[in-house]
Amino acid sequence: QVQLTESGGGSVHAGGSLTLSCTVSEDIGSPSCMAWFRQVPGKEREGVATYDTSDDSTAYAHSVKGRFTISRESAENTLNLQMNSLKPDDTATYYCAVDKEYCSGRVEEEERWMDYWGEGTLVTISS
Repeated sequence: QVQLTESGGGSVHAGGSLTLSCTVSEDIGSPSCMAWFRQVPGKEREGVATYDTSDDSTAYAHSVKGRFTISRESAENTLNLQMNSLKPDDTATYYCAVDKEYCSGRVEEEERWMDYWGEGTLVTISS
């Protein structure tokens, strides 16, 4: 069973930065879609960013584009999310997930395809 473990969450002031990491217990292979999602209590989970291992292409939600960067360290089976210029609206539990297929290219539609999920890491941004 593939296991995903997130780390790097915490509390920062608005304007600050955090880097989240997700370690995957085994090499998923290619193609695969690796992604970050986030959820606020009482709201639906939303896609944040995706990384397609077949061509290293990335996609971002409009709300984070230009501020967040998704990257992959293939040798270590690790997916990262560099988050800059953080806002209070970025406060959420962040989850990483993997799908054993190509990314669709539409971040908002990826959730239903994900095969494996981490347990999440909490990010809190204070104003």
